[in-house]
Amino acid sequence: MDSHSTSVSEAFSLKSFVYDQFGENHANLTRMRERVYAAVTRHLPTGSHLLEINAGTGLDAFNIVQRGYSVHATDLSDGMIDAIHEKIKMHRLQSQLTAERLSFTDLDQVQNGRFDAVYSNFGGLNCVEDLRPVTQHLPKILKPGGLAIWVIMPPVCPWEMGLIFKDWRVATRRFRPNGVMANVESVEFRTWYFTAAQTMQAFGPQFECVGLEGLSVVTPTADNKTFAVRRPGLFNRLVQIDEAISTVWPFNRIGDFFILTMKLVS
Repeated sequence: MDSHSTSVSEAFSLKSFVYDQFGENHANLTRMRERVYAAVTRHLPTGSHLLEINAGTGLDAFNIVQRGYSVHATDLSDGMIDAIHEKIKMHRLQSQLTAERLSFTDLDQVQNGRFDAVYSNFGGLNCVEDLRPVTQHLPKILKPGGLAIWVIMPPVCPWEMGLIFKDWRVATRRFRPNGVMANVESVEFRTWYFTAAQTMQAFGPQFECVGLEGLSVVTPTADNKTFAVRRPGLFNRLVQIDEAISTVWPFNRIGDFFILTMKLVS
């Protein structure tokens, strides 16, 4: 691995010990996860075989398996893969959930055959400067008509931009052309932000867009756990607005994330 990949792997191995705990009693993060799962169930029949890239601790894989799918979960981090194996063992999911340590730039080496879809949640793909080394492998590992459901962090995040007078560095960080340094468990590595257009372009002409929606357009970002607790009434009103506008242009391509669904057509 290069130095960047090594740093990412180290950071998320350390993060694996606390990752699931952060999501407990986190109303907005739970809502965001449910939106992603809804995108999966809307586009794919139960029984489909899915590949997850940058799967983390397997929390999403576990929840998607509970909805009637089988998942092969991959991640670069040893710690995260260990956490997935623990879930498989604890919940006896050997026939529904498998795990493999693998970078999303090496998908040509993935095990367990071809897939009905490949999904990636919560900006794991923002850890790479260029998405094409990932997308180039997809036609070989997806079945005809297969889907890619990716949750990407875009440059425009209204919640962060609203912090301009409180912390201009946070408010403007997504606009930096050369990316920004992230700090995960005291390990630093560079991350990049992609527009919906840039992401779609990376797929090339073999894919077409069949779904695009903003995720947490006006509600707090995923790292904000306290707002919903401190201001439940306002949070619920923001959720209603968020749900109403998230599929409407231009709100379907901004927010903390967007959910992009691409279909292999040739």
